[in-house]
Order: sequence, then C-alpha cells, then structure tokens
Amino acid sequence: MCLRLKPPSSSTCFFFFFVVCFCCSKSSAQNATTDPSEVRALNSIFQQWDAQAVETWNISGEPCSGLALSQSDSVFEDPANNPAIRCDCTFNNNTLCHITRLRVYALDKRGAIPEELLDLPFLTFLKIDQNFFSGTLPAFIGNMSRLELLSIAHNDFTGPIPVELGNLTRLTMLSFGVNSFSGTLPPELGNLVNLEQLYINSCGLGGEIPSTFANLEKLQIVWASDNNFTGKIPEFIGNNWTQLTSLRFEGNSFEGPIPSSFANLTALTSLRIGGIYNGSSSLDFVRNLKNLTDLVLRNVLLTGTLPSYITELQSLQKLDLSFNNLTGQIPSALFNMNSLTDLFLGNNNLSGQIPSQKSETLKTIDLSYNFLSGNLPSWVDSGLQLNFVANNLTLNSSNLRLLPGLNCLQKSFPCNRNDPRYANFSIKCGGPRMISNGIIFEAENTTLGAAAFNVTSAQNWAVSNVGLFADRQNQQYVQNTLTQVRNTNTPELYQTSRLSPGSLRYYGLGLENGLYTVNMFFAETAFPDRSTQSWKSLGRRVFDVYIQGTRWLRDFDISKEAGGVERAITRNFTVNVTENHLEIHLFWAGKGTCCTPEQGYYGPSISAINVVPNFTPTVSGIPPATSKDKNQTGLIVGITVPVVVVALIFIFAIIYIKKRKDDDDEEVLIGIGPRPNTFSYSELKAATEDFSPSKKLGEGGFGPVYKGTLSDGRVIAVKQLSVASHQGKNQFVTEIATISAVQHRNLVKLYGCCIEGNRRLLVYEYLKNKSLDQALWGMRTFHNPFVLSTLGT
Repeated sequence: MCLRLKPPSSSTCFFFFFVVCFCCSKSSAQNATTDPSEVRALNSIFQQWDAQAVETWNISGEPCSGLALSQSDSVFEDPANNPAIRCDCTFNNNTLCHITRLRVYALDKRGAIPEELLDLPFLTFLKIDQNFFSGTLPAFIGNMSRLELLSIAHNDFTGPIPVELGNLTRLTMLSFGVNSFSGTLPPELGNLVNLEQLYINSCGLGGEIPSTFANLEKLQIVWASDNNFTGKIPEFIGNNWTQLTSLRFEGNSFEGPIPSSFANLTALTSLRIGGIYNGSSSLDFVRNLKNLTDLVLRNVLLTGTLPSYITELQSLQKLDLSFNNLTGQIPSALFNMNSLTDLFLGNNNLSGQIPSQKSETLKTIDLSYNFLSGNLPSWVDSGLQLNFVANNLTLNSSNLRLLPGLNCLQKSFPCNRNDPRYANFSIKCGGPRMISNGIIFEAENTTLGAAAFNVTSAQNWAVSNVGLFADRQNQQYVQNTLTQVRNTNTPELYQTSRLSPGSLRYYGLGLENGLYTVNMFFAETAFPDRSTQSWKSLGRRVFDVYIQGTRWLRDFDISKEAGGVERAITRNFTVNVTENHLEIHLFWAGKGTCCTPEQGYYGPSISAINVVPNFTPTVSGIPPATSKDKNQTGLIVGITVPVVVVALIFIFAIIYIKKRKDDDDEEVLIGIGPRPNTFSYSELKAATEDFSPSKKLGEGGFGPVYKGTLSDGRVIAVKQLSVASHQGKNQFVTEIATISAVQHRNLVKLYGCCIEGNRRLLVYEYLKNKSLDQALWGMRTFHNPFVLSTLGT
C-alpha cells in the first residue's frame, strides 16, 4: 500500500510536497524510504523558504532517491544539484533512510531558521550560505547535536551568537561571517574542541577573543577580518593553535605587538594581519615559518630592519610589509628569491639603493614612499609592475623613457615647484575625458596595475596605485556600469570608477599655493540595492580618505553615506597647499566585506575629482617648455621672425574678412544665457562621418538628424538645420534658449550648438530608447517635425 501526502492545487502551490510510499515486494534499493517525519519537516522547511527540489532527487516523490543517495562530495556540491540533500539508507536493514545533509546555497532565499530543523535529527551538514535569511540565530540550534558542519555566512542574521552553539561539540567547520550579529564571541564556543575551520569575517562581533578559545587546538583555518575585535592578539594562538595553515586578522582593532609565540605556527602557509594600533612589532617570529607562501603584515607598526633570514622562506610568493616603520637597506637576496612574485615594501623608512639584480619571477615591486636613492638598476623594464614614487632617486633620460614622469613624483615633487603653473585640475577617475556641469574632467583611463603610476603630459596631475586583490583571478582596477545613478543630473560621470585594493593616490602638481576646495565624487555601483533582498546587496565597501596627510574620512562607506547604492554623493574639503603640490590618498585599512559580489572585491572606489582655488589665481595654466625646447629657442626665433612678419600681413587680411562673418555668428549667441557650448562644424562633420546617410536617424520639417560620436566618446544626435528651412536665426536662438532652460533627467539634454556662416546645428544627448509615445503605446507612428522621437526622450 502506498501512502501519498496530497499536494495543494497547482494554482496555489509555490513549493513542493514529497510523496512517501511504503511499498512491499520490491528490491532492497527500492524498499528504502525516507523517514516520514523527516519528509514532513523537509516539506515545511522548503515551504517556509519557498524552495523546490530538483529533479535529480525526489524521484517519483521519494526524497532519498537519485543523487540524494550519492556519497560523492562533488555530486552534492554540483551547482545543478541545488537545493541538495544527502541520505543514509542503511537503517533498519537498508529499508529506512535518514537525511544527513542539507544544502541551500546562493539562491537568495528568505526567511528565518525554522524549528523543523530539529526534526532532521541525523543532520550532520547544514549549509545555507549566500541567501537573505534574517532574524536571530535561535538557541535551539544548539540541540542539533550531530552537526559537523554549520555554514550560515552571507545572510542578514542579527542579534547575539547564542551560547548554546557551544553544545555542538562535533563541529569541524563553523562559518557565520558576513552577517549583522552584535555582541561578543561567547566563551562557550571554546567547547568546540573538534573545530578545524572558523570563518567569521565581517560578522559584526567585537570585544576580546575569549581565553577559552585556547581549547581549539585542532584549528587549521581562522578568518576573522573586518570585525571590531579589541585587546591584544592572544598569546595562546601561537602556543595552542599550532596546526594553523591560514590565519587572517585584517581590519580589526587589535593592539600590538604581534605575539612572539607566533613563531610556533610552522604549518602556516598564509598569514595576513593588518591594522594594529599601539605597540610595535618585529619580524623575529617569521624566521621559522618556512611554509609561508603568502605573508601580509600591513600597517601593523613593524620596526627594525628587514632581516636577511626572510630570504630563507623559500616558498614565499607574496610579501607585503607596507605601511610600517622598517628601516635600513633592502637585502639584495630578497630580490633574488626564486619563488617571490609580488613584493610590497612601500611606506616605510628604507634607505640605500635598489638591489642591482632581480630574479625573473619577481614581477610586481612597490618601493614607494621610502628614502631610497641612487640610480635605477638595469633590470627596470616597462613590462614590470613598478612603483618608485616618493623616493630620492637619481633619474636619467633613459629611466624617464621607461617610467615617464617619475621625476615629478620624487620626494620633493620638483616639477614646477616654486614656479607654479596651475591652480585647478579635474579628473575623470578610471574613465575618458568628460564635460559635466561645465567642468572638463580629464581622462584617467590608462591601465593601472598592482604597482603603477601615471603623470599627465602637462605635468599638472598624476595618479599612483598599489595593491593586489587577494584571492581574485581577474585583477580589475576599474568599475564599469550602465546604471543610471541617482541624485545627480550627470549620471554618466559615475559610469566608471577607479578601484584599488590597497592605496590609491591622486596628485595635483605645480599648483599655486593657497587654499583649495577638493570635491570628490562617489557612487556605489557594484552592489544591488538592499530592497532586492539578494545576498550580493550585503556587500560593504569601507575605506579612509587622507588629504595632505590628514585623515578626513574614516571608515567611509559610500552607500551608507549616500543613503543607498547607485546614488551619487559628493564630499568637499578645504585644504591648504603650501609646497605647490596636493596629495589625495584613498586607503584600504582592511575594513568592509572581502568577497561580495565575488572573491577579492574590496577597497576604495572614486568616480571623479575636482580641485578649485579659493583665491584668484595669478598663474596662466600653460604647461612649461622642456629644456630641449629652450635650447632651440634662439634658432627657432631667428628663422621664424622674417616669416612671421610676412605671414602676419596675410593673416590680418583674412581675419578682417572672417571677423565680419564671425561677428554675425557671435551676435546669435550673445542673447542666450547661460551661453551654450559650441562645436566646430568640422568636429561635427567628423563625428557623423561627414553626415553619412548610414548615420541618419530621421528628418523633420527643419532638417535631418544624425547620430555621431565625439572624440571624447560621447554619443550625440546632431540636428542639422536645412538651408531651405524657414526656421531663421531668431527661431534657432529661441530653440536653444528654451531647451537649455528646461533640464530634467527624463528629457533629452542639449550639449550645445554650431553656428558657422549659414550652417546651424544643434547637438543633443543621444538616447536609444526611442520616444515617450512609443514607450506608452507601442510602435504607433506620430509625425513630429522636431524628430525628438528618434533621440529617445
């Protein structure tokens, strides 16, 4: 006889019900059925979570069937097998199955942890990461005594960690990072003596690590970054957690020093510590850690010299000791380690010369902000990632061909120092040149890698970047988006942003001294809005902002300050320039989520910078001539003067004729306020490929409209007033003035116009979404002499 749990009608069923059968006279494999109480529990859980079984198990309504019977971890973790269960059908002479594993992973499911989980008493594995489960972590979870793995990371759980969690003494893996818990780590978690892996990054907890954690002697992996853990790093970690292979303590509030007992952690392959306050540390404990491949001790108040024994770590691939107080010279052997690929020693007090030899494997070298001197070594090559900014290096012409502009970014920032040329600059961070609200933002879209810098040809500003995105395959230093950012009338300004996993600096060079206003433009475009209730919306980007060495923003979270993602926010600061240069520094101190929406995603982001004087400048803003230009000045003048005299007579004659025509054109624009941007006819001719028929969008009563692309990358629509049109000068002026006066994000934007002789052209923003009437009523055709329908209002 078969007993079936009747499902509701298909019109109301958004979840599934399992069918339980008790059948006789079948093979032993077919005779095994799922415990009916567990079927009911699973039904209820999936109903509450709006989850549905996949077809590869729950065959014919029997949960413990198909892939649910496989004991292969790869089958259980297969993305196509999600949600997934695993069953053990060896009970009652192979006739009864119990559910031992449950996985609901990265499905953006919502709800709370239901008490029906207690009706799965044989459950050893519960993994519900990357969803949007919320509420508190219930105390009854401590009664799930068979659990060996509990993973609830990347959700929105709140409240304290229940002390009953300490009852799960069989746990080998516990993960509750990236949540919104509060309070401290319960001392009862020290009872989890079988724990091997603990992942609590970004979990929301703080306070000191309980002394009972000394009992966790089987720990192999501990990731506990981006929390508010305080006090000293416990000495017992080095004495008791000797099986550790990976330890991460970045972005906390620990006090130094790093315990000397860490010398006992000889099994470590990865050690990352960052952001230690008060109490300096030395590198002595590193000597015996010969299995290290990844060593990051960044911003931890390291003192002393770089010990020669660090080169004995023959497995080391990445070494980051930046933002410390290390002194002395760089050991030559460090640059010749066969395993080392990435070296970051920036922001220390190192002196002497750069080692003259380097291994072939070492590809990324950051030595910025030290006191290094002498010539660059012969191995310097443009194919390497190198950052030697802010040192005292001696540079020749050959060096500057390989690393152009590095002379401007040495310690004294010598370019145009004491002879300033500029009093403002604007940068479109990570993107092309752009005009926004009348401000010309210069392009900053050169490729910047893990150790790189760039100085503009005019030597008026520069950018420097340092850092590798940890655990990320694709090192991406620019964020691109097509999202229409809100809270701004120029959303295109935020379509690209410069990213950095560590330290991003912008410099103003050759500035006239005085007070300036620094305007910084931000928008978070990497995470979806919280209203989507997606696990990806739980990401947090947190960084600090320094200007002229003073920290103006600490733990700055763009989306939090802007009131949500995809919203523009501007921060303004008044700073003093006293030595003809300005430094803006965006710094990642280990805070914020590390792995949302993908592994290795964190660090500063900025869309644009605008710096203007708070005084009336006395400088011209014209770039200085190079020394080569000056040496040739006499020769040029001797040849040029006679030619110029003759040419001037001819030019004045042309100007007189042309001025009469230009005066007519100028008269057209005088009455328009504010005066619109103007384009040359040749510029628009090039943008539309000589007004090619293939670029034609349509034609109205006053002339055709063409699609074009300006040299700065903007896509435009050009309305060309027909010579035969009856629209005269006055109507043309009226149209410009009217459209300029009406600005709205849902209306097409007027970029400017062109008036040359009898040529009249209007330049609009090009939008491809067609017209409002088509959006409302479909593809019905309406005659519109203004042809804005083709521009996409």
